[in-house]
Amino acid sequence: MPPDTYITSHIHTDGPIPGPHSLLTLVSAAYLRSDGRPTSVFTTNVRELPGATLHPLALQSWRRRSEDWLSTRRASRPPAPAMNAYASWVHRLPGRQVFVTDTADPDYLFLYWYLQRFTGSWPFAGTRGDAELHRRLACTALCPLTGCRTTDAAALARTS
Repeated sequence: MPPDTYITSHIHTDGPIPGPHSLLTLVSAAYLRSDGRPTSVFTTNVRELPGATLHPLALQSWRRRSEDWLSTRRASRPPAPAMNAYASWVHRLPGRQVFVTDTADPDYLFLYWYLQRFTGSWPFAGTRGDAELHRRLACTALCPLTGCRTTDAAALARTS
């Protein structure tokens, strides 16, 4: 049996919780070992949810990064096809797919909500809340937004 595949994610949103606010960008990386080298990467921009609004704090953050905001809107896909493509990507990974998260980040909350809402399931065999492993396998550097490649990327990821 192949070893577990660890999957981490990095997201950008337009507010603190899914539903009233939207997932804008998703980057996930799969790792067969905890050495920090991804074996596969998934990235997509997601269209805003109908009726969702831009949270005032997110608006302030995005105003400072207008090019990054525009980048999140390029080639954005409706939520259902984007989440179905993501779930298919997860299912194609070898071994047991384990989602690694830091519970202080909004990744898990948004991904769980979006996957349940648009695919009806959570495609991972397990979820591991491990902040240190999540940090080691962080896929922030794979994010197409320039703001994620600055020294305060962690703060930007939490506010957008």
